[in-house]
Amino acid sequence: MITGMGASSSPRVVARAWAIRSLREFLLTLTDEDHSMCRVAGDRGIFCQGFRKLNDDELKKHLSGIVKRRPGANRWQLEALGNQWELARQTVNRLPLACDVQQKEHETCGGWDDFSNEDLARYCAELLGLDVVVTPQGTLTPPASAG
Repeated sequence: MITGMGASSSPRVVARAWAIRSLREFLLTLTDEDHSMCRVAGDRGIFCQGFRKLNDDELKKHLSGIVKRRPGANRWQLEALGNQWELARQTVNRLPLACDVQQKEHETCGGWDDFSNEDLARYCAELLGLDVVVTPQGTLTPPASAG
C-alpha cells in the first residue's frame, strides 16, 4: 500500500491497473473459501454492493442458470447459491476474486470492467484511504509530500 498520502496533498495520478491491484489486495483480506466478494460486498454494504445492488428480478436474471435448476429458491437461497457459484468459478478459473472471474466471463456482472476510473478512485478513497485520480496509464511518481 501507499503511505504518506494525506488529504492535504494533491491526489496521486495512478494507472487503472494499479488501482485494481491495490483494491484486489485489500478485498482479498475480506474474502475466504466460504465468502465470495459478491457476498462480502453485499453483507458489508461496501464496494459494488454485490448481490444486494440487484432487485429480486435482476438477481434472478443474473443467476438465471441457478434459477432454472432451483425455480422455487427465495432471495436468501439465491444469494447463497450465487456465492457458491462465484467461489466455484474462482477455483475453475484459478482467479483470486469474483471480480476477476466476471471480468473474464461477464456472467453475473462485468467484474472490473463495470467500474469507471472515477469509481475506482472512489473505492480507493473509501476502502484504502487513498486520494487518487485513476487514468488508463497513470504516473508512477510518488506525491511530493511522500519524498
